[in-house]
Amino acid sequence: MRNIKNISDKFVVCIDNKGYPASLEPHKIYRILVPDADAEECGQLRIIDERGDDYLYPAKWFASVIASNSFFVG
Repeated sequence: MRNIKNISDKFVVCIDNKGYPASLEPHKIYRILVPDADAEECGQLRIIDERGDDYLYPAKWFASVIASNSFFVG
């Protein structure tokens, strides 16, 4: 996993969408869904993609993001 220390990181930014341009946008922030030990063991993350689907993607396509409280204020 690139820059992701552990699955407790809740947000990631897409840095590669190879083969999935309709599902993932580079530089967009995605939320990691519930920790998935099987996915983590296989080097993948479970996120909701652009189509609204819960899907597994290679963790190396993402970098972790640390969000402050102001990130959530709309």
